[in-house]
Amino acid sequence: MRIVVTVGGSIIIKNHDYRRFKDYADVLKDMSAENEVFVVVGGGKTARDYIGIARELGVSEALCDDVGIDVTRLNARLLIMALGEDAYPVVPHNFREALEFSSSSKIIVMGGTEPAHSTDAVGSILAEFVGAELLINATSVDGLYNKDPNKYEDAEMFEEVKPSEMMKLMSSNNIQAGTYEFFDMTAIQIIKRSSIKTVIVNGNDAQNVKRAMTEKIGTLIVPED
Repeated sequence: MRIVVTVGGSIIIKNHDYRRFKDYADVLKDMSAENEVFVVVGGGKTARDYIGIARELGVSEALCDDVGIDVTRLNARLLIMALGEDAYPVVPHNFREALEFSSSSKIIVMGGTEPAHSTDAVGSILAEFVGAELLINATSVDGLYNKDPNKYEDAEMFEEVKPSEMMKLMSSNNIQAGTYEFFDMTAIQIIKRSSIKTVIVNGNDAQNVKRAMTEKIGTLIVPED
């Protein structure tokens, strides 16, 4: 099975703890034993900090995004280091390179690609581009909620949700660089048009990513009727 995994920067770079990278490397190695695995890594707080500095310098949102992309690629390099010989040693700059590198049978790890695309959008486009059968989104909470569970005690998690329902939830999101929520509109639209099986899981436990292949966990994004 061909699988794309997106790992939020807030997960992988949390507290700048190298063990996070090792935990994910162990899980991804296990997954790649019988599957073809692609990974997209986010920038997290580090990227937001750099974006904030760039924004205060008065540059465009596109340039702010470009700074964030550089950080995601640094995180991707760290994960490649943790994976060692199991990973392709170069971070792809685009989807075509990712597909080309996959002929090596190694785990492909990439960061961002271009301005205005969140990590989730990159993961969704990559999944469509390479014809992935499963997209797993590792985030900081248990799944997709009707509102931020970190702010509202009555937030309810969806066990299943359709892309059209997600669009309604996300329609009012701020889309400045570094302010994305679970998915931006581009990611949802790609999942909708390609009917990509997508699971959102709590990435604080790297094992949840592996569990999503075979167990009912987190939020499943189901195709439209």
